[in-house]
Amino acid sequence: MECPHLSSSVCIAPDSAKFPNGSPSSWCCSVCRSNKSPWVCLTCSSVHCGRYVNGHAKKHYEDAQIPLLNHKRSEKQEKAQHTVCMDCSSYSTYCYRCDDFVVNDTKLGLVQKVREHLQNLENSAFTADRHRKRKLLENSSLNSKLLKVNGSTAAICATGLRNLGNTCFMNAILQSLRSLVEEFRKTLCALWQGSQTAFSPESLFYVVWKIMPNFRGYQQQDAHEFMRYLLDHLHLELQGGFNGVSRSAILQENSTLSANNKCCINGASTVVTTIFGGILQNEVNCLICGTESRKFDPFLDLSLDIPSQFRSKRSKNQENGPVCSLRDCLRSFTDLEELDETELYMCHKCKKKQKSTKKFWIQKLPKALCLHLKRFHWTAYLRNKVDTYVQFPLRGLDMKCYLLEPENSGPDSCLYDLAAVVVHHGSGVGSGHYTAYAVHEGRWFHFNDSTVTVTDEETVGKAKAYILFYVERQARAGADKL
Repeated sequence: MECPHLSSSVCIAPDSAKFPNGSPSSWCCSVCRSNKSPWVCLTCSSVHCGRYVNGHAKKHYEDAQIPLLNHKRSEKQEKAQHTVCMDCSSYSTYCYRCDDFVVNDTKLGLVQKVREHLQNLENSAFTADRHRKRKLLENSSLNSKLLKVNGSTAAICATGLRNLGNTCFMNAILQSLRSLVEEFRKTLCALWQGSQTAFSPESLFYVVWKIMPNFRGYQQQDAHEFMRYLLDHLHLELQGGFNGVSRSAILQENSTLSANNKCCINGASTVVTTIFGGILQNEVNCLICGTESRKFDPFLDLSLDIPSQFRSKRSKNQENGPVCSLRDCLRSFTDLEELDETELYMCHKCKKKQKSTKKFWIQKLPKALCLHLKRFHWTAYLRNKVDTYVQFPLRGLDMKCYLLEPENSGPDSCLYDLAAVVVHHGSGVGSGHYTAYAVHEGRWFHFNDSTVTVTDEETVGKAKAYILFYVERQARAGADKL
């Protein structure tokens, strides 16, 4: 957005000697000393942590406003409001008065000059430190390469992704999908190289801007919507190039089931449909004449409602009432449902729209099962978030009872183990923050943009999941090869 407060808030010299020493992305908060998500005030050059750490950058702004509210504003106070700050990792600029990211600059271009100075400091610090780190890594044994647990030793066997300005929705999906094409491959390969410096997915981000206009700009986006667009475009490119087909056409037109029962969306099967592709059978029954209609629909993920009786429950530790489980959500998705008056079924036998029932069966399960919990719902004017905790298994999710023909499946072919979780923090789809949990070689990692930490199963199980990625148990051994 165009911010009107830059001229009164950006007061520091671009080469200010007040900046701390060292790499800007590793600067510490002047209050809590945390080096996670450092932000520098463009009025006084003080460094504080972001709102998803301890929120001292926002508190610095709020504290600066108290004298302006309680006393008559002096000319100096009018010109120094500590309103605008810059992310020391992504170099994006944020205005607390506008409560949004900033795209414009001062007449003298001070914001860009500060950005370039921070980039130069980062590059200089990296160059000076590179030899020392390389020697340290060469001399360290595998057992000494401890990862960060509860805020201690830095993680070095997994790599974070820099936030390029509200791009956590993209980072969380990429950090979950360690399953366009060329940049996607480079980014996923970089995730597990173990670099101590966060990888910046700029090339992929610009490709996304080019082929997905909906995601241009630096505003927050829906991670699930991004994942669907990404998979759809990857599927098209793997078939030989994007031809402008819309997402609805990808999913609805030319959808076929091949002879060998593979999920084929808009043409031939690709690695996308081989991994994520499943098949639903949609049964609709006319309640007047009993005519049954069956339709097979390919899917790459399943979107599950959180049952209404659980929507007021906000915390796992809240004692009143039962805890919603993933099985409750799956049961709600597959249960027999009577369609309301706005969804009357056109019965070909009755030759008019009639009341009917609908039921989903899973005809074919995918190798990687992606489950999206529908946490955002439209009201009259707003899109509200359902903050209910949903209990989910880390191992042994049994999908057999949802199959159309469970007797034809093997004893372990319907069991799934959790591979990754995407979590939305905040109250609205257009705001907040995305992080991801992912398992690699038996260890769980928490990805918060450029920060990667080791975590435990208990912490993962307490997460308020937005997207869950499960891998078929018998396919797990080959999943890393894909």
